[in-house]
Amino acid sequence: MSKNILVVDDEKDIRDLLEITLKNEGYTVFKAICGEDALDILDKEEIHLIVLDIMMPGMDGLQVCRLVREKHNIPILMLSAKVEDMDKIQGIMTGADDYVCKPFNNLELTVRIRALLRRAYFLNTKMDISDDIIRIESMSIDKKKHNVTIDNNELDLTATEFEILYLLATNRGRVFSAEEIFQRVWKEKYFQSNNTVMVHMSRLRDKIEEYMKGNKIIHTVWGVGYKIEK
Repeated sequence: MSKNILVVDDEKDIRDLLEITLKNEGYTVFKAICGEDALDILDKEEIHLIVLDIMMPGMDGLQVCRLVREKHNIPILMLSAKVEDMDKIQGIMTGADDYVCKPFNNLELTVRIRALLRRAYFLNTKMDISDDIIRIESMSIDKKKHNVTIDNNELDLTATEFEILYLLATNRGRVFSAEEIFQRVWKEKYFQSNNTVMVHMSRLRDKIEEYMKGNKIIHTVWGVGYKIEK
């Protein structure tokens, strides 16, 4: 089944370039010139991934990302001409799954999109699915349904956040470095200055601890990495 990708960018050349690139990869492409158009398309069409520019007039990409996250868990890849780390962190903290700087390499972009789609829609079908549910205190992780609940409250996790939590939960007691988490979840080479894991981990912890009354499930081993206790 072809996946539907929504491209949101106020620059026509970028929209058209992405449309050609993604159609050549077999995707169905929807285009929006602004945030309002993007939200309207989301209400009418089944969208599997969004490529979202940050710097747009009116409603910018960060605002769009926040509004999308209120209703949808679909992967979001943000585009921006800004390259500073804080801009990347702000985009991810808003709810994006990945970030690419303009000007981007078409091959890199399509690889990142395939990785996001694989994590969100295909990874579970390749796993040995059982009815087992991982329980950690009052938290339940259901790999078949791809959801997490705490005291019957379902957490609003992105596909990336779920994969990080599932990795740690299925290897309780083991410490994973940021580099190893990145390579296992993102399936890409890790660079020393990459803050992606740290930011995702912060968001994941906030969501868990909101319902765990402050109890920590994911622990930091300073200078080494992250783990869930046995």
